[in-house]
Amino acid sequence: MITLTSEVYVPNTRGIDIFDFMVKPNDRAYQRWWPGIHLRLHNIKESPAIVGNVLMMDEYVGSRRLTMRAVVTEAVPGKKLTWQLVKFVPLPAWLTLEFKNDVGGVMLTHTLTTGFGGTSNLFDDLLRLYLTPEFAQALDEHAKTEFPMLGEMLLDARLCPKPTFAIGDI
Repeated sequence: MITLTSEVYVPNTRGIDIFDFMVKPNDRAYQRWWPGIHLRLHNIKESPAIVGNVLMMDEYVGSRRLTMRAVVTEAVPGKKLTWQLVKFVPLPAWLTLEFKNDVGGVMLTHTLTTGFGGTSNLFDDLLRLYLTPEFAQALDEHAKTEFPMLGEMLLDARLCPKPTFAIGDI
């Protein structure tokens, strides 16, 4: 198994805010979150239970463009969200976000876990050709940059709710 973990503190937000954003994504908000880096994030299929949702993700991590689908395999509102990555078939790769709130914000743990572990090390060795130390560093920097930006975006949305009237009504 290969595990790449990043921890980032996101002030002035809660785990449930990030969780809600990630289970009901839309391309426009995703692009506003990090223009030019975040390209697409939207649900392709939604399930009332969240588990089973299928989403499309398209973004840059460092110099790599990552485009894939993912299926929600675990959803604990405000606490944990896990996707299994899919590229034509389900991959032995999972992205997990875990949230621990405190009075000032949330500690977010972003974990990418890939491989089979155990005796299937040949496949894990092949994955290491793709998941290089440079990619691991780029993914860590990506997570530590993007989530504080999301926290600010969500805070702005809470402090500045949309008006209940149209501009033409003024």
